[in-house]
This record gives sequence, structure tokens and C-alpha cells, in this order.
Amino acid sequence: MLSVDTNVVVRFLTKDDPDQSPRARDLIVQNDIWLCMTVVLESEWVLRSAFRYSPADFSRAMRSLGGMPGFEIENAAAVEHALRLHDQGMDFGDALHMVTAGHCEAFVTFDRDCIAIASRHGLAARAP
Repeated sequence: MLSVDTNVVVRFLTKDDPDQSPRARDLIVQNDIWLCMTVVLESEWVLRSAFRYSPADFSRAMRSLGGMPGFEIENAAAVEHALRLHDQGMDFGDALHMVTAGHCEAFVTFDRDCIAIASRHGLAARAP
């Protein structure tokens, strides 16, 4: 099993580089792949900011990757939960932070919008 970096995921999904994209595709298709949550989080930021992926585009891309044979996403249930929240308007990073902190009393943030959105979804978030 190989663990891949964000740049490999981005090249695979965007097919934007004539040299690296085919190499990323071959690597992912020919090997068992482990995708850690930090790479998922970083991939969302890169795809949104540099490639203008919409929340729906990003969710589709991650679900597509996770459904590939031999492809495993760390804590896939938490990532899927965060994707569902993201699909409903929550920032993906905030959603992932909250979902993985579910064993805590609350997720504490100065971000009032995050608190409001979390509250609408039954998640414990509050201001310090």
C-alpha cells in the first residue's frame, strides 16, 4: 500500500499536467492507495482555491476516489460525514474538524458562521 500526497491527488483529478497527471493515474490505478485525512483536507483547499472546484465537485471527486478498488481513505466514515455537511453548506475544513472532534464536549471557535451552521446540524460548537 502506498500513501500519496496532495499533489498526486490533484494531478489525478484535474489532469492538468501532461507529464505528472498520467504518472499519478498509473500510480493510483496500479497500486493500493491510502489517503490520509490531512491530504483530503489539503486537497479540498487546493481544488477549491486553485481549480475553482465547487463543494459538489469536490464531494463527487472524493467519493469517486474512495469508491475505487484498492483505495482507502483514513477514517472514511468521518470524511463522508464531513462531505455530507459540506454538501449542505458547511466549510469542509470546519466540518472535518467537528466530525473528528465528536468525542469532545464542543468545538470551540471564534467563527460565528461556523457555530451557526454547526448548530443547525446538531453539532456542538461554541465561542470561547
